[in-house]
Amino acid sequence: MKRTTKTASRELLRICCVALDEKKAGDLRVFDVSEQSSITDFLVLATATSEPHLRAMRIELEKAVDASKTRIVGIDAAHDSGWVVVDLFDVMVHLFLPDRRSLYSLERLWKDAAELSLAEAISTGPKPKVAKKQAKAARPKRK
Repeated sequence: MKRTTKTASRELLRICCVALDEKKAGDLRVFDVSEQSSITDFLVLATATSEPHLRAMRIELEKAVDASKTRIVGIDAAHDSGWVVVDLFDVMVHLFLPDRRSLYSLERLWKDAAELSLAEAISTGPKPKVAKKQAKAARPKRK
């Protein structure tokens, strides 16, 4: 499978994070593993509160990815395993129940990767500049 551009990877990451955030994913964490991995650029980890929540997060993620016309390489969601992996090639998404997330602790495995905040993962470009009027109004007045 052909690697996509960094911009396309970031857009796919944004789509995944928005979908999971809207489904109230817990402890949503994003790692840029492009320097540590030859098979993917980003790793997304999220926690569900229950099996139905885990299933709902997976379904919402699939809908969002399908709507973006991105091919899902594979989904591993063994019944009652408490762990779902969605392989999008440039983005790997791991959805867990709390006990599974704690047991496998993927954050420790990828501790050398750069972590992105949710805001960074969802942003579509450079941070917006504050208008001069707004910036001036935000400054404290001198006496």
